[in-house]
Amino acid sequence: MTLDDIYDGHPSGPDPVINKTLEIIRTHLGMDVAYVSEFVGDRTVFRNVDAPGLEHLIKPGDSMPLSAVYCPHILEGKLPQLIPDTSVEPTAVALPITAAVPIGKHISVPIRLSDGTVYGMFCCLGKEADLSLNDRDVKMMAAFAEMAGFEIDRAYASRRRLDEESALVREAIARNRISTVFQPIFHLPTARPIGVEALSRFAGPPDRSPDIWFKAAAEAGLGTELELAAIRLALPALDSIPGDAYVAVNVSPETILDPRLAEGLEAHDPARIVLEVTEHASIPDYDQLKKALAPLRARGLRLAIDDAGAGYSSLQHILQLGPDLIKLDMTLTRDIDSDRARRALAVALIQFARQTSCRIIAEGIETEGELATLREIGVEKAQGYALQRPAPLDGIRPLFERAPAA
Repeated sequence: MTLDDIYDGHPSGPDPVINKTLEIIRTHLGMDVAYVSEFVGDRTVFRNVDAPGLEHLIKPGDSMPLSAVYCPHILEGKLPQLIPDTSVEPTAVALPITAAVPIGKHISVPIRLSDGTVYGMFCCLGKEADLSLNDRDVKMMAAFAEMAGFEIDRAYASRRRLDEESALVREAIARNRISTVFQPIFHLPTARPIGVEALSRFAGPPDRSPDIWFKAAAEAGLGTELELAAIRLALPALDSIPGDAYVAVNVSPETILDPRLAEGLEAHDPARIVLEVTEHASIPDYDQLKKALAPLRARGLRLAIDDAGAGYSSLQHILQLGPDLIKLDMTLTRDIDSDRARRALAVALIQFARQTSCRIIAEGIETEGELATLREIGVEKAQGYALQRPAPLDGIRPLFERAPAA
């Protein structure tokens, strides 16, 4: 077992607030080293360190036995919190670390969390003794230690929340609390469904919308796990709809880059699968994403940019990725029959799609007026409550006819 295994789950790392605090107080007191430590078992772990030029002696992540440092002796009252000159403290002189560093002056106060437990120590030390240090310096250190405790408490709370979310997501996957409904995508000139979008539904607890589930999973580092689970549940629908119809699934860039996605698609005809990347997804490296998609697209898989028109990112996704399909977001199609600006933007996207050999799909259509306007401006494919609400596969299957979609 490594130290990383022992300390896993403890808030740690270069917290900028604590790091700045260490720098300020070290400079103010004329010290050589300032650090925040955490007690983990019988060791003290240096979580945040400010020791310019002395990184060979101490750096974040280093640890030492508690018995080798001043901390337990200060907590037990065998050493004072303020030691202007370590040479006059027999307990300090007896510790090998005093001569090894060397430590000539030392101030250390405990960091207490909101529940009263001692997290570790807020400590400053210097090589040379300094008899000008006084109780005011200790009080200042205590104030900074309280500030550090507040930041650490926040980190613990965040870690606990992420752990709780992780447990909920893992349980949802393990206990099959995810189901799939399908919303048909229609070819408007023939009124025939040409495919379906797979949408996940969750049986709580907690009772919350699918977008919140996926957001929480991503924050807990399980976004790809949940997306892959949802895709595994959705793709068998291909066996129950006509061979010229497709299933569209939602994916994040992180999931596209995960090799398990391609592995999971191998059992299905890629020409009948559409990957929808949302406008809201952040894509730091388009080239990397295109490289991952290339083998799949070469086999016929199609790429859609979802939520087009909802923001600037969708335009970047369209330009950089060259999708096969562009889905007009419901914020664009909503009230398009009465909003000239929405109509103008939709027309512009339709013209762009024609020039780049893309296909347009309008989503979120809820009224006959919206549907009529979209037909009028040249949209041929659409989905929404005005056409068909999402439903389990058994409720969708009768809509399909075996005739080829137009």
